[in-house]
Amino acid sequence: MADSTQTLERNREIARDFIDALSSGDADRILGCYAKDATVWTAGALPFSGLHTTSEVPALCAGLLGAFPEGLRFTIKALTAEGERVAIEAESRGHHISGQEYHQRYHILIVIRSGKIVHMKEYFDTELARAVLMAPPA
Repeated sequence: MADSTQTLERNREIARDFIDALSSGDADRILGCYAKDATVWTAGALPFSGLHTTSEVPALCAGLLGAFPEGLRFTIKALTAEGERVAIEAESRGHHISGQEYHQRYHILIVIRSGKIVHMKEYFDTELARAVLMAPPA
């Protein structure tokens, strides 16, 4: 039981570190959270939606996080861990290069094995994302 409790707490910490890495805007730090063969799935029909491998993560980070010159800050609102899965409710805020404020809400599910994220699913308001993230620079 203690071993299981320690694993759950370690998985919660990995999830917190992942959200902090997203807020840092550092693609290498974000990539370091993933196992080499991890997959990332993003909701919607946006240019960055769908299933991706870790080799695609740096370009995805550059495209998204690069559109927020002052950064995109993520805040965890709730976190639940069970087994190798951690569910994260989070929000982000930032000023997009279009001049619009971006305040998004997420449900992120991560699967952790051997201390690394092996799969991530990201759900969010895709209409808000389209309206702000696809807007041209101001």
